[in-house]
Amino acid sequence: MARIVVLGGTGYAGRHIVAEAVARGHAVIAVSRSEPTDPVAGAAYVQRSVLDGESVAATFDGADAVVWALSPRGDMADKVLGALKGVATSLTGTETRLGVIGGAGGSLVAPGGPRLFDQGFPEEYKAEAQVGIDSLAFLQSTDAGLDWFFVHPAEEFGPWAEGERTGHYRDGGDVIVRDAEGKSWISGADFAVAMVDEIEQGDHHRGRFTVGY
Repeated sequence: MARIVVLGGTGYAGRHIVAEAVARGHAVIAVSRSEPTDPVAGAAYVQRSVLDGESVAATFDGADAVVWALSPRGDMADKVLGALKGVATSLTGTETRLGVIGGAGGSLVAPGGPRLFDQGFPEEYKAEAQVGIDSLAFLQSTDAGLDWFFVHPAEEFGPWAEGERTGHYRDGGDVIVRDAEGKSWISGADFAVAMVDEIEQGDHHRGRFTVGY
């Protein structure tokens, strides 16, 4: 059993990860600014802001993994990257892994590139995608004392494309995953399966990977 802290544990991706981890018997702490409207039975909930670095870092004691499931939206649009850097600093030199959820924009469309972001990416999503790209660049620049992994979800991922839990997904390395019809998507539940698999199996250390069907 692992001890897992999910930052942004009441959001879309975060709640799915909390639910999957609890279902597998892990001890899970979900950290968020708001109270959960639909709490996962068996998870512990803590109300704190990632902008309060010391307070959030206190939840990391004894954690095997900390999952960053926060989106750069609303009043957090310009604050997410700075907060991520603070969390990374807290975990550097420890045995706790940091798992970060990025966006599809930084995925490559073919081995060696280019990125999806550079291929007619929708203008309205570019600012959010750029934060994910900058977050990955930051992690790649960190000291070897930080054990991190970064996950790009498929192009269609969110409450508007909920889907079901199948227990299956494909790991595309750094290339976006598409099905036989060219569609790139994954349900929230199966994305969570991939995240918890990585926490349990540790196949990607200081690297990224993409997931989809």
